[in-house]
Amino acid sequence: MDQTTTQRILVVDDNSEAADISAELLELHGYRTAVAYTGLTGLEAVRTFEPHAVLLDLGMPGMDGYQVAAALRAVPDFDQVALIAFTAWGDVVTRQRVIDTGFDAHVIKPANLERILTAVREALASRAQLQVSTASAA
Repeated sequence: MDQTTTQRILVVDDNSEAADISAELLELHGYRTAVAYTGLTGLEAVRTFEPHAVLLDLGMPGMDGYQVAAALRAVPDFDQVALIAFTAWGDVVTRQRVIDTGFDAHVIKPANLERILTAVREALASRAQLQVSTASAA
C-alpha cells in the first residue's frame, strides 16, 4: 500500500461495478473514496464529500461527464478539484473535448491500476500548482 493520504477521490460512473472496483482500488492505495452512479448525484457528492479529485466517466445517461465537469468548472469553490476523464473513448475529438472542458487528465478504459494512480497523482499535482500560480498572481 502507498503512503496513507487524506486526499479524497470521488468516482462517478453509471457502471456501478466499475465505480465500486475503482474506488476500492484507490482505497487500497490510501485514498478516501466515495462513489456516485449518475452525473447529478456526482455533483451533489462533490458538495458533500468535498473531493480533491473526481474520476469521471464521460458517457453517462442524463447528465454526462462533460456536463458535470463544465458545471464544476463554473463554480469558483470547485476550481481546485482535479478532474480525470475515465472513459472508453480515446479518439482525437474526445481528447480535445476533454481538454476544452477543463479536465486535468484523460484515462482510457480499460486501464491498469498504475495508469489510474499516475493520472490521479499528476492531476492532483497539476491542480495544486495551478492554485499556487493563481494565488501568486493575485
